[in-house]
Amino acid sequence: MEKEPNKDSIEQNSAIVISPFDNVLSSSSNHNNSLANLPEFITNWIEQNSSEFFSIWDKRGTGVYFSKAVEPILGFKPQELIGKSYTEFILPEDIEYIRKDFNKETFTNQTFNAHIMNINHKYIWCESKVAKMKDPISGEHIYVCTSRDITDKKETEEMIIRSEKMSIAGQLAAGIAHEIRNPLTSIKGFLQLLQAGVNRKDVYYKIMIDEIEKMETITSELLFISKPLTDNKKQESILQMIKDVMELLRPQANLKNILIEIVGEEKFIYCDKSQIKQVLINILKNAIEAMEDAGVITVTLKESDAEVRIDIADEGPGIDEEVIHKLGEPFFTTKQQGTGLGLMITKQLLERHNAKLEILQNEVKGSTFRIIFPK
Repeated sequence: MEKEPNKDSIEQNSAIVISPFDNVLSSSSNHNNSLANLPEFITNWIEQNSSEFFSIWDKRGTGVYFSKAVEPILGFKPQELIGKSYTEFILPEDIEYIRKDFNKETFTNQTFNAHIMNINHKYIWCESKVAKMKDPISGEHIYVCTSRDITDKKETEEMIIRSEKMSIAGQLAAGIAHEIRNPLTSIKGFLQLLQAGVNRKDVYYKIMIDEIEKMETITSELLFISKPLTDNKKQESILQMIKDVMELLRPQANLKNILIEIVGEEKFIYCDKSQIKQVLINILKNAIEAMEDAGVITVTLKESDAEVRIDIADEGPGIDEEVIHKLGEPFFTTKQQGTGLGLMITKQLLERHNAKLEILQNEVKGSTFRIIFPK
């Protein structure tokens, strides 16, 4: 008689993952290559040394099984977590994001990055893959999840993004210095006129305040890109984010006689403003750099029942078809002074929003970078 599988083992090559449900457990005995056929000391070693832990949840989101690997990752013993809801461990903001994006109908794997609380009440970044499965006997649905600590990966990503943000600030410095110098010159001239006793003080005061506000707008956006990215999603105005980014990039565009135009009405998306503004900075800056001559960059906003779309079309030389698919790979770039990290970061930030980037060749001239957000 075949030995009954150990309840702590995990089915590797089956559509059914071992769980506390007896009928699910019994289905694993028909598979000769399962972990259940390994000696118990080996399955224990695999569990205790795995970089991922397995968990099983019922349809209400209550934990019914946790592998031993949860202890070195979160610090909890498996039995301490059984019977508790997932909402007790996940950051409230991430719960909202998971509830919004989780598809309860599909049986395909779904991946989520979320902050999970450990035994010390500290939240750590974890990547979780969740699959919905059906008990063939009872018909009950369960959710099988594998989770791993990606804190180090996230910290590395943040360092790369921070480095790229500072690099952008440096590249924009010449245009920004020029843009700030002009208002300063105006303010200095008006102050000299006032000092000389010229009348029309009210008019001059108003002009100086307007010039100071221009400098404030530019410097505030410059400070924005130097700050670490947040992770705070809510409904945001696309139009306002584009206008903010345009203020930052306008000095560089003015140096090349490039006009940035917006076409379309106000649209809103559920996003983290700091991350999407970074995406817009990267793409608009690329569009400005791609254009060798004066021209127009057109930002078009469109919306359908399923998605919100932002098209950023430039009038540059375009991108060769054979290299379009390589854009976004680390260190691959078509620019002489480029690092290839800008589009890689852009794609990573969009993935956090379940959004995607498409790169298209314009019929007449230039390229279009299309950002698609699901609704």
